[in-house]
Amino acid sequence: MTEESVREHTEDEQPLRRRQRRTKPRGALTFLRDLLVILVVAVLISFLVKTFLIRSFYIPSESMRETLEVNDRIIVNELVPKLVPIDRGDVVVFRDPGGWLTPQPPIQQNPVAAGFDWALSIVGLSAPDSNDHLIKRVIGLPGDHVSCCNALGQVSVNGVPLNEPYITLPSGETRASKDDFDQVVPAGSLWVMGDNRYNSKDSRYNGDTPGKGFVPMDNVVGRAFVVSWPVAHWAWLDDYPSTFAGIPSPTGKK
Repeated sequence: MTEESVREHTEDEQPLRRRQRRTKPRGALTFLRDLLVILVVAVLISFLVKTFLIRSFYIPSESMRETLEVNDRIIVNELVPKLVPIDRGDVVVFRDPGGWLTPQPPIQQNPVAAGFDWALSIVGLSAPDSNDHLIKRVIGLPGDHVSCCNALGQVSVNGVPLNEPYITLPSGETRASKDDFDQVVPAGSLWVMGDNRYNSKDSRYNGDTPGKGFVPMDNVVGRAFVVSWPVAHWAWLDDYPSTFAGIPSPTGKK
């Protein structure tokens, strides 16, 4: 190879090397830009899912034992009841209709923990407002006649006694409710009860509140369908369709 050809070859390589040096920083910036876009899209999708589809809550009380334990985390289907109707037996999360909950002091967190909790709440992985919500099982739908107790100590809906395998009763007790009740559920409302029947401030014990113990449909956030945490408690939440099978429609409804 002649000296001239070597020089020409070297000169040809120099623009290529300069282009390569310019390309490397641009490639890194492109990667960072794409990563940022992916993160933003992921957060946006998570936010939309949390807002319109599913959301996480934790259980702050014992009213649903043994179905749910204190501090269990549950996933809630927010399509119920907006797009999917509520059924008897559903476990639902709802906002306090007024007077059900005693005022709670604000949760004290250091700024780092509070910021982290806030970030998780945006994507539905944390529920800092769980203390403002309640969770119970739907027993009566709008128009239903709910009563207790019959001669066997059972709750009845529209005259049909319920066999409730999900409830927890104190040792020696057979009545499904400590106190009797006899109510017709108003339009647009629900009659709800906790599975831990002798330790649940539910529709039976909120008759002196503005809603008279009934839960407006508009207050329902969604239906709980799975226990997501801790792993040892993981389970699908059954709505026990066999328990509520054969219940006729309320009088005057088809």
